[in-house]
Amino acid sequence: MKVLGHVSSRRKFLEAIGVAAGVLMVKPTTWAQGRKEVWIAGKRIKTVDIHAHASIKDVEAVISGTSLDRQIGGPRLLEPSRLAMMDEWGIDVSVISANQYWWYRTDDRSLAAEIVRVQDEGFSAWCNEYPDRFVALTSVAMQFPDLAAEQLDYAVNELGFKGASMGGHVNGNVPAGPEYDVFWAKAEELDVPIFVHPNGSDNIIQEGALDFAGDLGNIIGNPLETTFFISRLILDGTLDRFPGLKICGAHGGGYLPSYFGRTDVACDAAGGPSINAQGEFIGNAPIQADNCRNQKPPREYLRTQIFADSMVFSDEGLRHLVAEMGPTQVVYGTDMPLGWPDTMDLIINSPYLNNAEKEAILGGNLIRLLRIDRDI
Repeated sequence: MKVLGHVSSRRKFLEAIGVAAGVLMVKPTTWAQGRKEVWIAGKRIKTVDIHAHASIKDVEAVISGTSLDRQIGGPRLLEPSRLAMMDEWGIDVSVISANQYWWYRTDDRSLAAEIVRVQDEGFSAWCNEYPDRFVALTSVAMQFPDLAAEQLDYAVNELGFKGASMGGHVNGNVPAGPEYDVFWAKAEELDVPIFVHPNGSDNIIQEGALDFAGDLGNIIGNPLETTFFISRLILDGTLDRFPGLKICGAHGGGYLPSYFGRTDVACDAAGGPSINAQGEFIGNAPIQADNCRNQKPPREYLRTQIFADSMVFSDEGLRHLVAEMGPTQVVYGTDMPLGWPDTMDLIINSPYLNNAEKEAILGGNLIRLLRIDRDI
């Protein structure tokens, strides 16, 4: 951790020009009791991280001797070092969730129920120990949609969780069809978001296709899986059946916001197909999909029901993400504690965002979405 009170010459310069201008960020990083604080225009900002991995060691006892038997350990385990990392990065609240979803593979309903119960109770105990620093998302057993709905209801109403996380597919199936509606209906009823975290696109890409240098299953497969998942929810009509549903895509929402114009063209007409009853093109391109079920232009979902975290890693990537989705739909995410570059300074120093937009992305949007106390 950085030494308390250490301030670089660059930081001093930024503080000075911020005070002089009155509109730039003032005291971008200060330290209080060993904890980095974030200030914008003289205002202390509460930062919230949607993308924080976690796991509970006690789950090992549940799966011992079963087909899911495995060791649970590594940096995802919740330990005091997590708080130290948050303090160093300037993260006030971490939204923890279990994002590997290996329990989807069991067809034993009682085993799936017990895994999620022990996991959630462990998260609950951690959040109760540090109530001002952590909130949790449940990671339900989506292979049993009715059970998943019950687990979500219990986690939100009994444990105080803020929503759920889920994978980009359930044993190869994107949960866009009516068989999953019982879960989506519960999420809409509870008015909680669903955070989608992918796992290599093994539902899309043939086995071994990304087994090359550079961890391509992670680098290419993960954003592809998220793109496919969110596209399915839009174009299969899931978001129309549940207009109050809110979905947050990890890793900048995958590739979807990067090339959304192609989705606009394919399914741009209300009611789905971009061809009218006379076979005439309604859209602005000669290639149109003929089976879209979305009832609104795709971009309306991108700017209302869909959110993305900030993990795009460049000024231009952030500018484009906000331009496509709007500043209300982008939220701060770190992938903590897995070693990815932090985007906090990218947001703070962005020449394209005003102070209100920076505050919203760093914490305000999630404070509203998750109903987190604004007080620091």
